[in-house]
Amino acid sequence: MARNVNFDLNLPFLEAGLESPIDEEGVHDSFNQLIAEQSHTGGLNEAFELQNVQRDLEEEEEGQDTVNYLSYPGHEFRGRMMHGREVGLEDEERQTDPLIGERWSSATLKILSSMPSRTIGRSRGAIISQYYNRTMQLRRRRQSRPSIRDFSRSARPSIRGYGMETDSTDADVNKRERLVNNLQNLSVSDRVRMLRAMPLSVAEKSELRRLALQKEKHTLSGSQIPCCSRLKYYIIIVMRQSWYSWLSFLNSLQLWQVALKRVSGRFGSGVLSYFLFLKSLLFFNLFLFLVTGAFLVLPQVVHPPVLPAWRRTFTGLELLTGAGYFSDTVMYYGYYCNYTLDKSCQDSSGGQNISLSNGTSLDCVSKQLPYKMPLAYFFTIGMSFFITCIILVYSMSKSFGQSFRIDKSHSILALKVFCSWDFKVIKRSSVKLMSENICTQLKELLAEVNHTHVSKTVCQRLWRLMVHGLAWAICIASTIACVLAIYYFSDYMHQNQRSAHSVSQDPLLNEASLLTLPVVVSLINLLLPGLFNLAAWMEDYDSPSVRTYVAIGRNLMLKVSVLGVLCFHWLGRVAADPMSVGLKCWESFVGQELYRFLLMDFIFTLLDTLFGEFLWRLFSEKVLKRRRRPVFDIARNVLELIYGQTLAWLGVLFTPLLPAVQILKLLLLFYIKKGSVMNNCQAPRRPYRVSQMTTIFITLLCFPAFLGASVCVTYTMWSITPSSSCGPFRGLQTMFQSGKLWVEELEKDNPNLSLLARAHAYLVEKPFFLFVGAGIFLVVIYFHSQVVDGQRKIISLLQEQIENEGEDKKFVITRLQSIHEQKRTPARRLTSQDSSC
Repeated sequence: MARNVNFDLNLPFLEAGLESPIDEEGVHDSFNQLIAEQSHTGGLNEAFELQNVQRDLEEEEEGQDTVNYLSYPGHEFRGRMMHGREVGLEDEERQTDPLIGERWSSATLKILSSMPSRTIGRSRGAIISQYYNRTMQLRRRRQSRPSIRDFSRSARPSIRGYGMETDSTDADVNKRERLVNNLQNLSVSDRVRMLRAMPLSVAEKSELRRLALQKEKHTLSGSQIPCCSRLKYYIIIVMRQSWYSWLSFLNSLQLWQVALKRVSGRFGSGVLSYFLFLKSLLFFNLFLFLVTGAFLVLPQVVHPPVLPAWRRTFTGLELLTGAGYFSDTVMYYGYYCNYTLDKSCQDSSGGQNISLSNGTSLDCVSKQLPYKMPLAYFFTIGMSFFITCIILVYSMSKSFGQSFRIDKSHSILALKVFCSWDFKVIKRSSVKLMSENICTQLKELLAEVNHTHVSKTVCQRLWRLMVHGLAWAICIASTIACVLAIYYFSDYMHQNQRSAHSVSQDPLLNEASLLTLPVVVSLINLLLPGLFNLAAWMEDYDSPSVRTYVAIGRNLMLKVSVLGVLCFHWLGRVAADPMSVGLKCWESFVGQELYRFLLMDFIFTLLDTLFGEFLWRLFSEKVLKRRRRPVFDIARNVLELIYGQTLAWLGVLFTPLLPAVQILKLLLLFYIKKGSVMNNCQAPRRPYRVSQMTTIFITLLCFPAFLGASVCVTYTMWSITPSSSCGPFRGLQTMFQSGKLWVEELEKDNPNLSLLARAHAYLVEKPFFLFVGAGIFLVVIYFHSQVVDGQRKIISLLQEQIENEGEDKKFVITRLQSIHEQKRTPARRLTSQDSSC
């Protein structure tokens, strides 16, 4: 028999096995619901029939002073009047249900038995009868329903759980056969839905399903199926199996699926969120690489410019600096030409145009091939940023809907306990991996369920505020000091380049000196988060998730400040006066700077992994003789990913192949971090569930990172004058002017396209519409988050209302019993006085 399970861990009656009306929610339907179904499908007359049946049974039991016998699954309650004395329950049965005790009155028991949650499903026969009626409803939706009195009394739903004898064996067999016949005539979906809704054991459900399928096969084998129908069934089965096999194959092609499961099983959802975020960044960069490679790099490689005889040779230092030999390749902005890519045009000019960082070009305009490199460069960068923005907004809104779901840890815990195992898994390694994953998730859920807020005194709160204020003051002061140091050091390096331009120096030494600023910035990004962790240790947060979020905020403050100073250095100093430092193509120099910063960030990440995780584990095990290992710092590692991705977005305009470098970096970083985490780190001592961590990562990637990079790129294309001796925009006032010239040429060639020129003038040239589009995106995200928040509040209120209704039922039952005790006590006193007399 199916038993009821209580998942409310806060109830004090959990150990006693309390079975109350609240505990049976979702297991048994009420008799009033059956009346409503009858009135909905069969009319009001049948509803009145059911009500009359219930009223007759109530009148039969009202004539009894006491309840003679009670049939209850798992609890057999017998009360008999023997010479005016009441016999109590057995001790074992009394302990099973505190609400059914020796002193409950007959009126209280009648109210208990007539509750909606206790009127259905008191025996297996009643359950089968109930669902037999439901299968009859499904079969006869379009037919007139027979009266309920046409059925035998045993086939009717069980109205009262008490005061009724159990069904006989013959009646059970008869009802089972009729139920199997009805299940056989239902569709597959209705049959599965009906079996799932039955409050029976799994074995009994399986037996009913087997009998229904057996009769169905027997019926099909006895009947003649036409050849066409049989062929149709075979085709459908083959197509369905092929589709499922294809889906399974696609699922097996997912990147790093097994590795992510291993990380999740050992370290939980917090560390897993880092690797999932790294995987999403890999796809963003793959998209950028495909777009720039198809529309910029590949056409220029097919039609390369002529290279000068004094081209620099490869020395190996270019792998660190990005300068030298790489300056005259498709990697940087200065290599790309400003003419229409057409072979006939190049041949008529007497050779290929020179388009190098220090060369000049011949103007060549061809109308045979409409692929103009300046126009392609402008629209490729613009459309790639636009599509990336759409993908980010969609990902963020989808992540909001998934992470801010309305659920409680109690309900999720029940689902994880009873519904999380996949019985199709048979391999020993997969079984072990799944068991570890479920175990870790259960630890996180139990930690969240058992988390209690400790009330603090006023002095403790004041002390806590003082500690938090001191920690934040230290973090902000250190961030400001580091930002000022980077600002003045970058100005010193800029002045040093001016002096080096006036005085001839060794080219290799000059290139090596370019690594100084990236090394200093990367060193600050490596050391300052350690100070933030020290401040968090001083604050001693109660919740690990709160500590992670605070660390993310502090690291974000540092990264944004550093990137702001660097953008001012590149666009405010280098681009404003490139000739003062001897730069003929400042765009290529900025691209080289971004390449150096990206490479140094990767190198210092490897150093942190080596010294912060590997060597620290060896020192702790060999010297300190402890088994403690370092814990993976989620906040710092995630902000390093966001910092590197911001550099990649900033460098797409100046270095079209920078996304390829970022892809290689992320691939190496995944395997290095995964190996370090599995071998050198330990799981958090206090497990915690971070359901909103991925949403926060996507939000930070969208607003501070992508929005800042988009503003810098847009400012460069709209306001800064490009170099006059290199790149596809040479000779123009701004990069944006290339699109305007193209529209004017189209309008001259075809006056009918004047509408296109007006649309370009109003939608592209004026930044107002760009701000309107960005504002619409922000409004959509805001309203989506507000709708989700409103749903969370409404459902939390409904859950609270359900809990209050359960408490109200308990209160009413207790009050009924107390009133009965008050009425029965004077009668006992009078009886005792009469007996004494």
